[in-house]
Amino acid sequence: MSARSLRIVLIVLAVIGMCWAAYLTYVHYSGEAPVCSIKGNPCAQVQKSAYSELAGVPVALIGAIGYLVILGSLLASDGETARFVTAALTLGGFGFSLYLTYREVFTLHKICEDCVASAVIMTVLMCLSVWRFLRGDPGAVGPDPAQAEQPGDVEPAAPVGSVS
Repeated sequence: MSARSLRIVLIVLAVIGMCWAAYLTYVHYSGEAPVCSIKGNPCAQVQKSAYSELAGVPVALIGAIGYLVILGSLLASDGETARFVTAALTLGGFGFSLYLTYREVFTLHKICEDCVASAVIMTVLMCLSVWRFLRGDPGAVGPDPAQAEQPGDVEPAAPVGSVS
């Protein structure tokens, strides 16, 4: 995948994640029940749980802001620093998603499909952004291969008695 295509995929995923988190933020503040296809609407139960807020701030809003910051890092120049920042942000987002998923499964014993969708988006974002950072800039110009030393190239010896 080209660097440009990878960046576009990351941007699209960040926008989708941001929109999803914005919807969940709306649901949180409006008091409406989230759309959920699972019987018993566990999404509403997760949205109303003590774990739906962190220090009084809805985790959906934290997610929306996180996706927005990730999007900003993707729209910045495509240098090594921007790629590192994107990878670091998505690693943090992945860790937060992992914590929230743990709370859903082991504390609340409920699975919210909206939360799972956001966690999947963040996981894919993290994997792709770390891969993007580690592979570097494939378009960068490295040393000229024609100037590289060839096996068997020997430097000329200095004349006997000379100082090198």
